[in-house]
Amino acid sequence: MMFDRVRVLATAIYVGCVLLALICALLIHNKILTLIAIIVEICALTWYGLSYIPFARKIVSDMFVRVFDTEI
Repeated sequence: MMFDRVRVLATAIYVGCVLLALICALLIHNKILTLIAIIVEICALTWYGLSYIPFARKIVSDMFVRVFDTEI
């Protein structure tokens, strides 16, 4: 079910960030890039988890638009 049409983007970002975090931590030894990769990884995993709850992604998207809307 990870490669369903709804979840494929979150899955790809998550797997890519896991690999990126491992590369940054073990080969490059860059703490900042590792931390950024882990943060993006957690966000992708959260977005993936929200896909199992009906309308959860829409609610969270609408909430972020309302919170971060900067129209003057």
